[in-house]
Amino acid sequence: MTSPSSRQEPLLPNRAEAAAIFLFYFFFALLYHVVLWYNGLGLARDGKWGWLDPELFWWASGMQYLFLLVGSVFIWLSGIHWLRRRQQWLQMLAVFLLIPGVAYALRQCRYAIIDYLGHSRLRGEGAVWDIYIPGMFLLFQFGCYFAYTNFRENERKLKLEGELRQAALKSELAAIKAQLNPHFLHNVFNTISASVPPEQEQTRHLVSQLADLFRYQLSASKLELVPLGDELAFVKNYLALEKSRFEERLAVELLVDDALLSWKVPPMILQPIVENSIRHGLSPLIEGGKITISIFEEAGKLRFSVADTGVGIKDKSVIFGRGLGLTNTRLRLQKMYNTQLELHDYQPRGLEVKFAL
Repeated sequence: MTSPSSRQEPLLPNRAEAAAIFLFYFFFALLYHVVLWYNGLGLARDGKWGWLDPELFWWASGMQYLFLLVGSVFIWLSGIHWLRRRQQWLQMLAVFLLIPGVAYALRQCRYAIIDYLGHSRLRGEGAVWDIYIPGMFLLFQFGCYFAYTNFRENERKLKLEGELRQAALKSELAAIKAQLNPHFLHNVFNTISASVPPEQEQTRHLVSQLADLFRYQLSASKLELVPLGDELAFVKNYLALEKSRFEERLAVELLVDDALLSWKVPPMILQPIVENSIRHGLSPLIEGGKITISIFEEAGKLRFSVADTGVGIKDKSVIFGRGLGLTNTRLRLQKMYNTQLELHDYQPRGLEVKFAL
């Protein structure tokens, strides 16, 4: 059986985060501009350094950080978004390998524009700083990005773990409260069965089967998984009781390979589906009908099919509003195996419910 695996998805910025990114770049562009002014470097107009001059700000640092923003978008798309279904360490490695080449390409593009317009820039050995500083800046930026994504993922996991702990506590309390009734009823059924006269053997047999249902329900509620054979024995007992009520109106066909009986399945996973078929599919028909349960292995998965020749249903979206049994079964399959209950029309009439583990 397979279980779903989660992969980290890159975080798309919302409006607030996009504004924060813009302010992040503007702050460091302004900081770099002030550092140049403090050290007497960069451009000057009329022999004086005007650090509040917008034109000087653009040529000294604004243009460079705009190029860095464009380069960071390219790195994000190539190294993170494109690898969004890969592990995070691969994204980090891709970013680390992309940064030097992107920093060099940005410098060459910016130098080409500056030389064409006749403005000054670093030359000779000093030009290496226009690769080193942008490279360090991009490393710092994406380090912040990965730290932020991990922070958000950790917050999400902590919230989910808290919700799961609360749900587990509620389930544990509910199970403690619910254990009394099945245990009490099981003992009562055994007492009734023992008191039934020998000539009413059919009644004794029905009470015994009902007691077996409660015994299985009580023991299975403590387990995560049970053998398929035990689950099918429980369903057969349930169907035997229903057949005593419907008599010839209910026909049952069970198609399952004995080699699959040792497979582990969640307890009480089939009975709600079978009950729904009888209650809503076959019960309204005077002549009754047939239920076919098929279980087979395909591509490493255990596939289930419960089909009935009942009245069927046109609007299949309302079927989960009929009761808790089928709704809870769908939720269990979604949470445990990331699989869905599939509802199909059965030929010549009726409903077929399928799922895979």
